Amino acid sequence: MSAKALVHEFGMGVDVHGRDSTKAACRAVSDAIRHSSLPLLQTYLEGGGRILIDVTVGVPDPDSVDIEQVQRELPLGEVTVCPVDGGLRVPGADTLIACAAITVLVED
Repeated sequence: MSAKALVHEFGMGVDVHGRDSTKAACRAVSDAIRHSSLPLLQTYLEGGGRILIDVTVGVPDPDSVDIEQVQRELPLGEVTVCPVDGGLRVPGADTLIACAAITVLVED
């Protein structure tokens, strides 16, 4: 059975001191999911369905992202995290910005 996209959310996270890609990525994911409450997802789980969550996070150094730590930012579902080139190292500062795009899919 194919999964259907149900929700798209977007967020931004900043590590102001330290240029930590994982910290900024976690904050971007947290920012994205805090914009909505989706109680209908529980209905899919109770009915035996699956919740699939795809996270793409843009940071200047994708290889430095701790994927498991970013996955823990999401409260439910089967989470896939894909760090990609993006984000921003702020010139002249010890600051890094990450951007996250989250897609929530449901499978009956």
